[in-house]
Amino acid sequence: MIDLSKYTKELSKLFLSSENILLICHINPDGDAIGSQLALYHYLKAKGKNVGLMSPNYLQEFLKWMNGADLINIFIKDRKKCRKLIVEADLIVMLDFNQSNRLGEAEDLVIVSNARKVVIDHHLGPRNFADLIISEPSKCSTSEIVHELVCEMNGAQFISRPYAEALYVGIITDTGNFEHGSYSSRTFRIVAALLDSGIEKGKILNLIYNNFSSDRIRLLGYALNKRMVVIPEYKTAYIFLSKDDLKEYNHVKGDTEGFVNMPLSIKGINFSALFIEKDGFIKLSFRSKGQFPSNEFAAQYFSGGGHLNASGGEYTDTLDNTIDFFLKVLKENAWRFEDKM
Repeated sequence: MIDLSKYTKELSKLFLSSENILLICHINPDGDAIGSQLALYHYLKAKGKNVGLMSPNYLQEFLKWMNGADLINIFIKDRKKCRKLIVEADLIVMLDFNQSNRLGEAEDLVIVSNARKVVIDHHLGPRNFADLIISEPSKCSTSEIVHELVCEMNGAQFISRPYAEALYVGIITDTGNFEHGSYSSRTFRIVAALLDSGIEKGKILNLIYNNFSSDRIRLLGYALNKRMVVIPEYKTAYIFLSKDDLKEYNHVKGDTEGFVNMPLSIKGINFSALFIEKDGFIKLSFRSKGQFPSNEFAAQYFSGGGHLNASGGEYTDTLDNTIDFFLKVLKENAWRFEDKM
């Protein structure tokens, strides 16, 4: 574990000396990406800074209620405005990702920008594409890192309602409401302070986890009943959904959030995969229990990565061929399952 305080002096100087700060989250932003982005935004605005917000593509519906979410400029929706934000920025802070390709269409513009660049992230294996990289994989979320940095820069704990809500969303979504991830006693102390500040835990949980359409619930039932395969000998289960499946249940972005976790509730299942058919490729999500490195599995076979117990990747082939390949490499790695689970 690193001492984050060693970064705060340089980070403070960058914030103080910058006139136009741009905060960018990763493509297909999740709760931690938006939570950490908005938390830092609210802190910097409280300090009187000029701050812009950008996402490479659209937010998921269950995150749009957050204070400041409506201020996030969507690159694929308004390329002209987003290009202007990038060009005019003298400091760009990228949150919750450590590879430049997570910028989507904005990648080339950000890379060639003359702005100073900062990465704040908690994923393994950061690439060198920024002037300052603050990376700590031992933290459960980028939101937790942002809070540690903010408190250090502020000289004391900083709390406002929008800031606290954003942090709370980031922490609970990246841990599955504390079902997985590298959270620690420090994480719970942070959460306790956020709750003490007066945020409405029940309201936030409802907005995040109980805010889906009836079509989404029916899709989940269909996925578990018709599209889940259990492989007891490998302590594995997987779910697959075709484009036709998604269309039939009026799928919207974010509807399959959490599906990959469901098979882990089956007794004896320690590894779960979700296959989603996209245009020209298959999106994969992985979850595991224990010490089986789902991130290494994702990186080795599916051009992906992530955390020990939560990762993802892609495979450019048909849905059937992707599943066949998954089963092949699953069999090849059977010895690792026995050893790690």
